[in-house]
Amino acid sequence: MRSCFRRVLRCSAAVLGSQASHCGGICVQCRLGGSVKATEMHGLRGGRALLLSAVSVAVGAGLGAGAVSWHHWAHPEPRLFTVQAATELAPGASLTKYGFPGGLSQVRSREGYALAYDPRLRGAAWVIERLDTERLQGSSTRKGCEFQEDNTIHIYHRATNADFKGSGFDRGHLAAARNHKCSQKAMDETFYLSNVAPQDPQLNQNSWNNLEKYCRSLARYNKGVYVCTGPLFLPRMEADGKMYVKYQVIGKNNVAVPTHFFKVVLLEKPNGEIELRPYVMPNSPVDEKIPLERFLVPIESIERASGLLFVPNIMKRTNSLKAISAGTR
Repeated sequence: MRSCFRRVLRCSAAVLGSQASHCGGICVQCRLGGSVKATEMHGLRGGRALLLSAVSVAVGAGLGAGAVSWHHWAHPEPRLFTVQAATELAPGASLTKYGFPGGLSQVRSREGYALAYDPRLRGAAWVIERLDTERLQGSSTRKGCEFQEDNTIHIYHRATNADFKGSGFDRGHLAAARNHKCSQKAMDETFYLSNVAPQDPQLNQNSWNNLEKYCRSLARYNKGVYVCTGPLFLPRMEADGKMYVKYQVIGKNNVAVPTHFFKVVLLEKPNGEIELRPYVMPNSPVDEKIPLERFLVPIESIERASGLLFVPNIMKRTNSLKAISAGTR
């Protein structure tokens, strides 16, 4: 099991990055009925490599995303930044006499997944896991599993079961319990509330559940399947014509309710090609009859909205990347 855990950590360092984003984006809701052809990227190079350790990923994820306009789509020339955790501050080292107030130790690692925790939201910024046929098989069961506080998170910054009681939201898994049947411990750890977000019940039990099932099915036909899941807090235009980011909070701990969720699926194809399938779903009731393909969006829209980077890190390991968007077979 330790080897599985190490693979997850290597994946989180290799696939994820983060930077503050600039304005630009795409209307996710409008894209549900649109058609965007597949974008094939060959021979791209990321310039200066992003050397990310687990700690530096957490620092990057904490930077957050800039404002995003969901009515305009821009394609500026990408700029790549190196994100590294400082090991010392000079000449102002005395500034750290009493330590940093936070932000440098928000990566949590479990047997089957790794996550970056955002204490402001009382939840994860991202959760990453690797799916394979071995991990998806086993005798582990949800019977006896209970949602529990993550005691590795400071009491000021963590969610409790009481926060969800009577809220009208499900405790929605980010790393799905069913993805970790190979070990009862691995399944139990998916019930930490740090791996949970307030999720609309109809979404959680229907369309989102279907997307999780689809991800598991991909493990049968690909060499490797990596899945990164997280919340989004997207802006929308109010009556005054200005854009605002507004979201509900629940419980006495003010647990943030995402406006949307993303799931980025990376497939290692048998022919050596890397394929990306980026999905976004609103945190509201979704008609289960809508095909999952309709929720595919350009990977850039998730990168801009989440403050994470996927493509530059992937391109360090391959010169053949195919990113799938809505309307692509």
